[in-house]
This record gives sequence, structure tokens and C-alpha cells, in this order.
Amino acid sequence: MLNKDNIPLWTEEDFDGMRKAGKLAAETLDYITDFVKEGVSTLELNDICAKFIKEHGAVCAPMGYNGYPRETCISVNHVICHGIPDDKTILAEGDILNIDVTVILNGWYGDTSRMYTIGKISVRAEKLIDATYNSLMNAISLVKPGVKFCELGKIIEKTVGPLNFSVVRDFCGHGLGKQFHTPPMVLHYESKTYNSMKIEEGMFFTIEPMINAGKYDSRTLEDGWTAITKDRSLSAQFEHSMGVTKDGVEVFTSSPKGLDKPPYK
Repeated sequence: MLNKDNIPLWTEEDFDGMRKAGKLAAETLDYITDFVKEGVSTLELNDICAKFIKEHGAVCAPMGYNGYPRETCISVNHVICHGIPDDKTILAEGDILNIDVTVILNGWYGDTSRMYTIGKISVRAEKLIDATYNSLMNAISLVKPGVKFCELGKIIEKTVGPLNFSVVRDFCGHGLGKQFHTPPMVLHYESKTYNSMKIEEGMFFTIEPMINAGKYDSRTLEDGWTAITKDRSLSAQFEHSMGVTKDGVEVFTSSPKGLDKPPYK
């Protein structure tokens, strides 16, 4: 069923499919945690995630999507998103990275990402990661029927702005379900031209703020995918998939092991 804005509104049976897909995506990020360490390449991490997903009866959605060449996105330091795993990017002390996985399980898409750290990181990096996570959770806390989507971007900006961090504007959250990307578009900053649409029961979407330690400007490299901060400042991101219930929200991609943000014990 579609609402007046052509946004899918899903049933309780559909929620069950998304729960399973979301759980597997979260379990993948739990599983990879012990492998994220100094000296490992991003391609090795990609391959471990891909094997885990396939062994659990699912497909890696990014592989081949609009020509994307890997099963996951792994974005290190000043890479904002869509970092392509390779054997030349070797993790080193002080690095921060985001691992973004999307599984297709029984036709349903589970999409989530999480930050990881290598050894001792800078105080600025710690604050950036904490602020990014807090901005996501603050936005999720607002989700319920009747709330305007613009309120999500507003609270994300209010969370990170006082710390002199900025919200990336070139990428946003999105609807999902039986497709990778659908309406609604979920902006992570306040927009005067996008403030009337309201959240409705049965919507599925992601919130995935990308927060920079410097300015919000980004640019995409020649590979057509890798987005970096223009000023080469650090960037962080967390992402959850969720469904809107009658009186609130159900997050499909919470960590079963409680590994929500670093440091991971």
C-alpha cells in the first residue's frame, strides 16, 4: 500500500521480514568486530563480511548495484561514505572507519553501518564518533506517527553543531523494504524546503547521519563512488534501519551483542 506521497506503508507481516534481515545485518557487524585491527586491509574485512552473509542464506546488496564492485562499503578517516574495499588500504593505529553492510534475506533489505577504531585514536575522533552516534539515537527517539521528517534533521544538527561538527548534505537516509532505496528521503539537516511531510505508521526507512569534524562539503573521487571531505577532515557515520509502529519506532538493526559504538569490549 502507498500513501499520498507514494511512500510504501508496510504490514505487520512485512515487519517480520525486516526484523530478520535487519538482525542478520547487525550480526554481520558484530561478527566483523574482532577482525578489525591494525595491519588488516579493507578488502579482507569485506571478504569476511561477504562470507558470513552468504553462509547465512543472504545476498550482499551493494555488489553490482549501479556497478558498485564490492559487497560492502568501508570508509576510513576522511572518507565520508561508499569507500570501496581494496588490498592497498591497510588499517593503522589511530584510524577510524565505518563498515556499511546491506543484506537481502528472503527479499528483504537490512541496511546498517557502524564505526570502528584502531588502537588509540585522537580525542577529536572520539568526540566525533560519540556525537555522530548520539545524533542518530536522538533522531530515532523522535520517530513516531505525526512527527515531521524535518525534525529529525533539526535534532541531528542541534546535537553536533555545538561541538563544531557539520552534517554532510550530499547524502541522506532513505526508504527500503523489498528495494534498496525508495522514498522517503531522510535529510540529516534542517531544510526549509522539506518540512511538511510527516512520518506515518508502516513506513520503513534508514537514518544514517554522516558528520564531519570540519566543513560539510564533500567530493566524489574518480572511481565514481568514494566520497571524501573536501577539507580532508575526519568523518563518521552510524546507520539503522527501522519501521514506524502505531505509537513509536522499531529499530531492526540494533546490535544483538550490544556492540553499538566503540570502544567495543
